[in-house]
Amino acid sequence: MRCRHWIGAEHRHCGATRDVRPYLTGPCCPAHTPNALRGLPEVPSGPGMPAGAWTTPSPLSDSRVFDDRAVASGKRRSSPTTYRAAHAAVHHTNGTSA
Repeated sequence: MRCRHWIGAEHRHCGATRDVRPYLTGPCCPAHTPNALRGLPEVPSGPGMPAGAWTTPSPLSDSRVFDDRAVASGKRRSSPTTYRAAHAAVHHTNGTSA
């Protein structure tokens, strides 16, 4: 990985390869990190994200699962077709509205 900081006076990218780390602005060497360019001290490195951070299921994904009772009660938005199917499943009818 190479430092992608643009050195305007020299019309080139830095290109350093030692201790380059990824940042939102792109890969940077220690001399061109966002804090270094502002004259601020670097933030000490910490433990980082937990090992299973990206494999743990999000509770938001569980909220997308349709609950037939909520749909059938009309408290949850759905298409008319989904509403009728949920209503039929909850009330054990043949699909006609009750």
